[in-house]
Amino acid sequence: MKKTVFIKNAAILTASSLILRFAGIIFKVWLAALIGSEGIGLYQLVFSVYMLVSTFASSGISTAVTRLVAEELALGSKKGTLKILKRSIEITLIIALISLAIVYFGAEFIASNLLKDVRAASALKVLPFSLPFMGITSCLKGYFIARRKASPGAVSQLTEQAIRIFLVVFLVKAFVKKGIAVCCAAVMLGDVISELAGCLLLALTFAFDRNKLSSLSGRSRPPYKIVKKITDIALPITSGRYLNTALRTGENILVPQSLAKYKPSTDNALSQFGMIKGMALPILFFPSAVLNSVSTLLIPEMSEAAARKHTQIVKSTTEKILKLTAVIAFIFAAIFYTAGDKIGILIYKDPSVGYLLKVLSPIVPLMYLDSISDGILKGLDQQNYTFFTALSDSSLRIVLVIALLPFMGLNGFIIIMYFSNLFTCLLHITRLIKISKARLELLGEIIIPLVSALTVALLSSTLLNIFAINSNLVYIILLCAISISSYLLLLLLFGTVTFDEIKNIIK
Repeated sequence: MKKTVFIKNAAILTASSLILRFAGIIFKVWLAALIGSEGIGLYQLVFSVYMLVSTFASSGISTAVTRLVAEELALGSKKGTLKILKRSIEITLIIALISLAIVYFGAEFIASNLLKDVRAASALKVLPFSLPFMGITSCLKGYFIARRKASPGAVSQLTEQAIRIFLVVFLVKAFVKKGIAVCCAAVMLGDVISELAGCLLLALTFAFDRNKLSSLSGRSRPPYKIVKKITDIALPITSGRYLNTALRTGENILVPQSLAKYKPSTDNALSQFGMIKGMALPILFFPSAVLNSVSTLLIPEMSEAAARKHTQIVKSTTEKILKLTAVIAFIFAAIFYTAGDKIGILIYKDPSVGYLLKVLSPIVPLMYLDSISDGILKGLDQQNYTFFTALSDSSLRIVLVIALLPFMGLNGFIIIMYFSNLFTCLLHITRLIKISKARLELLGEIIIPLVSALTVALLSSTLLNIFAINSNLVYIILLCAISISSYLLLLLLFGTVTFDEIKNIIK
């Protein structure tokens, strides 16, 4: 029954994540067509500040709520469950309101002195008003994940995204003639209102679900231990994410400034930044929706298995998810490599984005494996390790941005992305294998899938080029269909995957 619930929740999260990502890409395409890559670059600059301040309001709290509520539910304690949620919301609201005041009153200073673009000031005055709603939503999502209920969070996110897109389309169209600064502020206003709507919907769902806790009557922890437990889990994660996000924000500020110093380049540095962060990377991450969903759901499962000393469950689950991640990542990396130029032209009508997709495609497996291993490590109480890894990576990236970009331009940033993803992936995978005692077969789970994926993608591309298909959309659909089916067949022949594993995935 438990496995059925997990698979059901994974399916819900995967479906909602795919819809959200697809809608997000369509939205970015529309926005890029309206305000250009420079406007997307300005939006990404403001959004990097948004991510920095939102880290205080939400990061770590959600994981703490998930783990502690899961433990309280195991004890059968309604009182303890509600206390954890109440204290978590109080903590996140205090932090959110402080962050709101700092950003709102410091908007002009941040825009002119840090972002080096005064056009960002108006958007910076709008964005912090979403922080209290984001914090409450984060706590409630953690609660529902612990309850093994993925649908409330998924419905909330879908509603939130639908409202965001509708409002932003309306607002940007209304203010597009006033310049990209006003348009950027309009996007942030849409974010604030959508965060409020998502929060209210999730709070309403919790009000109904709370009544179902009445059957719980077990003991709870003493009140003074709740805050300590929350901070013990949330503080390392929040500190890690904050320092990492702060450094990434610093990096995002430095990238366009450093690109502008590269004299041979005639392109707008903010436009190049927008193409990388706002256009190419969302496409590369799009297929990883299923993996991110599983990673989120694994936190309470891994925490419970580790707490009960079920080492074999931890080991086998880790092995299966790493294998699934590698198999999925290799084929999509191969597809991006062979058809990146056509995907860039189809989606953004920009060959420069296509070039970035093609060049960055080899790091797709590293990004996916790093993301999933990071999530599993947090479930195994390894948040301190992921904190130091993130801190080291971000520090190195900033040094490399300053050192390489003024002399190498965009190629320097591509080198940095290769180095960064290889560095964090190796550290996380090595640690995960050590903690979980899992085994990763180099030949059967890495080399064979990698060679098979690249072979079928290149052969499929060659075959389609012989038929001279003019439509990029038809070409990409056929390439995906032929490559994925041929790839799966090869993996079955080599024994990398079995029919039973495929049946389980389909179920």
